[in-house]
Amino acid sequence: MPPVASSRPRLFSLAWPLFIELLLGIAVGMVGTLLAARISDSAGAAFALANQVSATLFILFRIIGAGVSVVVTQSLGAGRRDQAQALARAALGASSWLGGITAGTALIGAGSLLRLLEAPPEVWPLARPFLMALAPAMLLDAWNASMASVMRAHLRTRDTLAVLVAMQLVQLALAVPLMAQLGLPGFALALLGSRGLALGLHLWLWRARLEIRPRAADWWRLRRRELAAVLHIGLPGAAENIAYRLAYMVSIGVAGSLGAAALATHSYASQLMYFVLLSGLATGFAAEIVVGHLIGAGRLHEAHRLVRRALARGLVISVAVATAAALAAPWLLRLFTRDPAIIAAGGTLLWITVLLEPGRTFNLVVINALRAAGDARYPVAAGAVSMLLVLAGGSWLLGKVLGLGLVGIWIAYAADEWIRGLLMWRRWATQGWVPHARRVHRRLRPSAGA
Repeated sequence: MPPVASSRPRLFSLAWPLFIELLLGIAVGMVGTLLAARISDSAGAAFALANQVSATLFILFRIIGAGVSVVVTQSLGAGRRDQAQALARAALGASSWLGGITAGTALIGAGSLLRLLEAPPEVWPLARPFLMALAPAMLLDAWNASMASVMRAHLRTRDTLAVLVAMQLVQLALAVPLMAQLGLPGFALALLGSRGLALGLHLWLWRARLEIRPRAADWWRLRRRELAAVLHIGLPGAAENIAYRLAYMVSIGVAGSLGAAALATHSYASQLMYFVLLSGLATGFAAEIVVGHLIGAGRLHEAHRLVRRALARGLVISVAVATAAALAAPWLLRLFTRDPAIIAAGGTLLWITVLLEPGRTFNLVVINALRAAGDARYPVAAGAVSMLLVLAGGSWLLGKVLGLGLVGIWIAYAADEWIRGLLMWRRWATQGWVPHARRVHRRLRPSAGA
């Protein structure tokens, strides 16, 4: 793997396939929401609630996914391709265990998880069987997530994009007829079939592009030496994601306590908000990959300049896209519902998103860069208090106690993103990450000629 020659073209060449990947993923989720909403607003709320639980459980995969992506990029930047392949095999076995635990939790604990979220009575009978039906696909998602992370770390973003396109097309082709006949469980069956296809394609690409042929033991063995470096990055990254997701689930619980209409409004506005954040998210993932290569090669000044450029670009784009979405809200929300109260409330939330997104961009770009530089513990240490007090506590206080409802929840979202975002930028701008990056480079350098 050659060293990174130019940060600007490399960042763009990585970002655009990632953007399309994320766009397709969100688009398919929106189509699923639309199909569920056509059944009823209660079905739309149940679809959103079960998927929130699924997304929360998926954070366990970040323990491996986030860590393996960073450590593989660092190894490749230092010229250690053999080490990168050993890390990929280790990630496969760890994903089997985490995927199995996640699937079992969803299958056995679906009712308990939904009770924690205060699922409205009219939503419960639809959400519980749907969440249980999603469980088998979670194991496949664990494998696919790790394998895709390894592909991206090797700069094979176009290959991962091709897999995702095939997967999403199959999912849509199956979901439309299956949901018409079976309701929400039909979407889960479509998900399972499409993830099986993606796994087969990833296995083929590992052999054809990376020359990695997984052995039987690779699917279950936990390789401690390789996983130690992955967990050094992955555990803090997962802890940060878990802290955020748990705080966010508190806000979902507050929205659920406001009734099915409020939960549906939250779901529809969130679906549109996901589109707004895609450019920043793609830029953040691309920056993580490039920064990891640069850190492995010892090119810290280039990494610093790249993050500043990526952040400036992300801020401009995020504000522009959020404003466009807010202006188009009355028409976009009609894709989900004809209820004028839901449309009006959702439009207000999307205007708050215009203030929220610049703060989120700091997090999406800078946190990924800090992690790639080896500074993985600071984001969770600095952000945990804000997630607990501002995101979770603020949603409860503003949304329920002070009676601001969904507007209060969205204000809490914006305040949390800005507080954490500015903390992350301060860390990067004052170069608090540099000692961590130097340690990473020293760890890899002695073996560079091996």
